[in-house]
Amino acid sequence: MSELVLTPGRTTLAELEDVWRNGHAVRLADEVRPGIAASAARIDAAARGEKPVYGVNTGFGKLASIKIAAKDTATLQRNLILSHCCGVGEPVEPETVRLVLVLKLLSLGRGASGVRPEVIALLEGMLAKGVLPVIPAQGSVGASGDLAPLAHMAAAMLGEGRATFDGREMPAAEALAAAGLAPVVLAAKEGLALINGTQVSTAFALAGLFDAFRAARAALVVSAISTDAIMGSTAPLYDEIHQLRGHKGQILAARVIRDLLAGSAIRESHREGDTRVQDPYCIRCQPQVTGACLDLLWQVGRTLEIEANAATDNPLVLTEVGEIVSGGNFHAEPVAFAADQIALAIAEIGSISQRRIALMVDPTLSHDLPPFLTPDPGLNSGLMIAEVTSAALMSENKHLATPCSTDSTPTSANQEDHVSMAAHGARRLRRMNANLAQIVGIEALCAAAGVEFRTPLTTSDRLAAVLARLRADVAPLEQDRYLAPDLAAAAALVRTDALVAALPATLLAEVRP
Repeated sequence: MSELVLTPGRTTLAELEDVWRNGHAVRLADEVRPGIAASAARIDAAARGEKPVYGVNTGFGKLASIKIAAKDTATLQRNLILSHCCGVGEPVEPETVRLVLVLKLLSLGRGASGVRPEVIALLEGMLAKGVLPVIPAQGSVGASGDLAPLAHMAAAMLGEGRATFDGREMPAAEALAAAGLAPVVLAAKEGLALINGTQVSTAFALAGLFDAFRAARAALVVSAISTDAIMGSTAPLYDEIHQLRGHKGQILAARVIRDLLAGSAIRESHREGDTRVQDPYCIRCQPQVTGACLDLLWQVGRTLEIEANAATDNPLVLTEVGEIVSGGNFHAEPVAFAADQIALAIAEIGSISQRRIALMVDPTLSHDLPPFLTPDPGLNSGLMIAEVTSAALMSENKHLATPCSTDSTPTSANQEDHVSMAAHGARRLRRMNANLAQIVGIEALCAAAGVEFRTPLTTSDRLAAVLARLRADVAPLEQDRYLAPDLAAAAALVRTDALVAALPATLLAEVRP
């Protein structure tokens, strides 16, 4: 397993996506370790002192007024972790659990959390050896940290709960032992530092962002094929139009589609004598819609990159001024807003993709393509119900895109009286991206059929390469057949970036976080 060295405060989205997709071991840069040790020393001194310091020698939340004796420090921290292991639901997928651990490392690595080097070393060891806590996905309201899911992460570090190792789930103590690692005994504040923070919400949101960009790349490519399939005009792609408006995403989207269609014999065949004055919006306004989604995703990326590098537990050790201060960095409002924005972009990319599908299967709008893209309509239904499926998924995503960040509810005896709902707001993005990949996959099947019906006219060489990649996995639909595997294969080509990989890498290089 290769190793990445990350610097808290300076880790990039590209590095985080690399970790998430490729499962690297991670360790912190040596330059941050003195700061970690200094904050741990400050906490140790506070724990041995008489002055009440929240979470160090007091209870938690509504119980913060109760003073805890120094001899009970370890018990306090252990009890905190075990009592907060209240997560429910399906376990978080392993690649996202790995990202949670990395994000926790980055947060602790800012040197403001007061954990000892031993805690850092165990997290690094778990990442290096592939010991991943089993974290139930539900239970966080995205304030006071992702308490329940992070408690399950921390419990595994204590040898409690469950973890996976070498592809098998087992008791966490066994997983640590099998990997040659020892559980940690928590010192003052360390349990609180592990469970306070936005790392689960942020990991969900980052995963949603990374897959949304993949879907956006594929959607741009497939929309170009759809444009040729219905013999759409390239005039709305003129760079001058988009420069006059000035939005980066719109300018880029128009350029990508324009470059993809360059050299298409289908396009050249109807430059003259085409009685249609304008194409429907789903063709004509592709740059404006997909481009706006790209702008939104880039904005979100900036927010999440900041959050990934942030110290978000409580209290925080301000070593430069010699204070331990209670604050609210654990409140995940920025992540909740980011997740809602990603959801809007996913829904809109799918919405306009579905309208292109509907356009291509409708003989009254598709410019002489056969009904439902079958050579023998009537006897065959062709892609009729594939279009219906895309409509169902589009509608589901529109419902899922309803904002979660506005849905606060008081918790913890009204001490935590405004919460972000970031965790489930970000967790829904996985489902939405799966739906989007399927919508774009169905569009790819329709667009490929539409272009093939234009034979002997041909599309551009670049789009022909994309169609060849599609046809390597999905044969043309000449007669009705069991279609579910075709839809699954097309969605997989979107999820894995395989369609985009058939093109020169530079063409869509900018369409990424």
